[in-house]
Amino acid sequence: MDDTFDILATTTTRLYADLFPVDRIGGAAGWSEEAWRALDETGLPLALVPEEKGGAGLEPSAALGLVRVASRSGGTLPLGETMLANWLLSEADLPPSEGPASLAASRAGIEVGRSGDGGEWTLTGTVAGVPWGRTAQTLALLVAHGGETWIARIPRSGWSVAEGRNLADLPRDDLTLRTALSAGEVRPLSAFWNAERLRATGAALRAQEMAGALESILDLTVRYAGERVQFGKPIGKQQAVQQQIAVLAGQTAAAGAAAALAADALVLPEGTATIAAAKVRAGEAAGIGAAIAHQVHGAIGITAEHSLHVFTKRLWAWRDEFGSERAWSLYLGRLALAAGADGFWPFVTDAGARTLEEVA
Repeated sequence: MDDTFDILATTTTRLYADLFPVDRIGGAAGWSEEAWRALDETGLPLALVPEEKGGAGLEPSAALGLVRVASRSGGTLPLGETMLANWLLSEADLPPSEGPASLAASRAGIEVGRSGDGGEWTLTGTVAGVPWGRTAQTLALLVAHGGETWIARIPRSGWSVAEGRNLADLPRDDLTLRTALSAGEVRPLSAFWNAERLRATGAALRAQEMAGALESILDLTVRYAGERVQFGKPIGKQQAVQQQIAVLAGQTAAAGAAAALAADALVLPEGTATIAAAKVRAGEAAGIGAAIAHQVHGAIGITAEHSLHVFTKRLWAWRDEFGSERAWSLYLGRLALAAGADGFWPFVTDAGARTLEEVA
């Protein structure tokens, strides 16, 4: 990280503090067009788009670091999803979204058709659980067709929405596609990209968001332990409470380090295993950290008046999105088994530097 990141991080912190005051964090999950316009004016949604294509050209580690700052604030806007969607579009020389965006990979339920050689594309079917699908103006959809990976830039008119929400009350919508796109709106991507890689990219995003939320939870817990008086002294003076806060601080640091590794691994062809390990570690920290924070806060932490439950519910939701701890642990287990007895230790020390295909 450099001075440029520090400036952007300060700008992001101040912007989110203005848009989402602490006393209104509990209601921040609702969409705000005004808040989005203020964010859009900063250029942050184009952070990952190269400068020559109109973006800021930040490295993924820096761009996702800004998402972590935003998550720490408690506000909710589809900043990370829009950053990643615009990055994918720019990789295929497609224009960025004019407004918030989201991303997904087509699955078995999506029918992909193409008329003739290089003709019109048709996409029909339902993509489930799309983050902020109801407010997105563009969907960047990864499509496998003809042995290649393509990215489709689908405008808002190309889908209908069945609204849904995750545990944290954040929009996770089912989008029913019935759209025809010109050849210029669907472009091939490099072999670097596939559905697994897209899921890993989303996992790196959620790891950063969990790290940011844990940092806020730690701050809230330390502050409360210093203010809550029991038996004539703050509960933070009690050794048992101090020990629990120390564990929370350790888990927060571990999640932050894991998230940083995941962001660095985004541009590495062999980085999926590192991201998998990071998502598992961040999820573990989220579970331990949320439990400690609620133990220290007691009943006040689940009340509508307090912001703690807002952060912990997001942790519980995010740890399952873009691959749960169990799913990514199984992935790592398959890699370790495929490496064999002679390759297991190099696999561990290289942070899973080889993909499953390379060691199988």
